Amino acid sequence: MFSLLMPNPAALIRGGDKKTLVIADPHLGWELALQEKGIHVPSQMPRLLDKLVTLLDKHKPDVLLILGDVKYTVTASEPGEWHDLPVFFNEVKQHVADIGIVRGNHDANLEPMLPEGVMMHPATGVVEDDVGLFHGHKWPSPVLLRCKTLFMGHLHPVVVFRDPAGVKLTRQIWMKANCNTELLARILLQKHGVKVEGTAAETVKTHYGFKPRTTQLFVMPSFNDFLGGRPVNETHPRRELGAEALIGPVLRSDAVAVGDSELYLLDGTYLGKMGQLRRL
Repeated sequence: MFSLLMPNPAALIRGGDKKTLVIADPHLGWELALQEKGIHVPSQMPRLLDKLVTLLDKHKPDVLLILGDVKYTVTASEPGEWHDLPVFFNEVKQHVADIGIVRGNHDANLEPMLPEGVMMHPATGVVEDDVGLFHGHKWPSPVLLRCKTLFMGHLHPVVVFRDPAGVKLTRQIWMKANCNTELLARILLQKHGVKVEGTAAETVKTHYGFKPRTTQLFVMPSFNDFLGGRPVNETHPRRELGAEALIGPVLRSDAVAVGDSELYLLDGTYLGKMGQLRRL
């Protein structure tokens, strides 16, 4: 069982006596890129830390799981990250016993900056109760197919509205999309080198011992609301009509009904389906 912690960009998974708080894409240290361009922005780490600690103290989870892109730099690490990340995680550890990170594309060389005991999970994802969680820049493991629901980050989804005067309004959103279970299973098996014999469902049962159940995918907003995002009402799964493409192989596959995905503001307001907003 899970719930979206609106109006926060976070989710809570409950299974038995265990609660897991999930966030994605904090991108600690993003201000450093602006400073290199001569734009001075004070460190936002304390503000993000306060926001996270408030959630931890309110919901008292047993586990904090971060779906990738903990830091901002992709490969090398900036001096500011070496300061901010240990401070951030040492404080978080005072409020939650277990911390896990699903590796994102910005998380190279992250381990030396983490305190002892923080668990790193592969980019292919992890299962919590009946929810499969992955970052989104790589294909998830077929093991996640045993879950009805998947969660991913990476996209930083937002919607953009423009009025006749050209004024632009950008808001973070949640995306909820339906999945074609058989097609998604077939794709993930092939991407992970498993030969499909018969139906994909039969092959999953043979190799992994369960029947694939995945029918829906949630795309999480970035926990760092200062970051830009991908305007999903101005994108398409693939490049067409001059629009930007959505990022992440799962969203670009035919297994996810991106055009019919439901879009919600962080406060829960239903905006409609993506295809409707594109026409607007």
